[in-house]
Amino acid sequence: MSTALYILTGTSRGLGHELARQLLARPCQMLTLARHAHAGLADAATASGATLTQWPVDLEDSGDCAARLEAWLKGVNHQNITSATLINNAGLVGHVGPLEQMATGGLSAVLRVNLEAPMVLTAAFLRATQDWEGARKVLNISSGAGRHAVAGWAAYCASKAGLDQFARVTALDEARKPHGAKIVALAPGVIDTDMQAQLRAASAAGFPDHARFVQLHDSGELTSPQQAATQVLSFL
Repeated sequence: MSTALYILTGTSRGLGHELARQLLARPCQMLTLARHAHAGLADAATASGATLTQWPVDLEDSGDCAARLEAWLKGVNHQNITSATLINNAGLVGHVGPLEQMATGGLSAVLRVNLEAPMVLTAAFLRATQDWEGARKVLNISSGAGRHAVAGWAAYCASKAGLDQFARVTALDEARKPHGAKIVALAPGVIDTDMQAQLRAASAAGFPDHARFVQLHDSGELTSPQQAATQVLSFL
């Protein structure tokens, strides 16, 4: 039976969880990479007849995750795959405040999860699927913070700016191939997730835009994960 294959990171909660839930509303094959497996996704897959595999992983250890993904993809019967899509959604905010206040370990974690992991996972995905006949896509969930500097948010802004440029370059590389993958970085807007709650809880002393993020929440201007996921999948 022919089916679409989706690989998603960061599906334990927020936008990633909602993306997975909406995709699982119809039969498909899905692999998730997140800190925790989610029983609700397993239930959704059972209800629709989808095939779901959940890997509890730490994306800070991106090299092992990428090697495992490449090996897994090489074992997939791709003759039955109509399309293969990698969605790099997982992200960390890290400490909010001046760079010198950020511990080295925390800084490294943000860069590894937000930039290194998408790059090595994409490389593994492209290598393993280069001979597949179906359409191949990589969707990187970016942020407006990658295009506009936000005081107190150096690691996050830098990692998302790097993600955008990595997507642009890889898209150019793939466009030169006869059957290259489609690559894009998409900023889905300001979404009402745990990340936003973390920003509202940050100290205003090191985060001059603190009041704006509080106002966005209090005035109901945040997009729900459900709405954002619908928009992202429509674009996809």
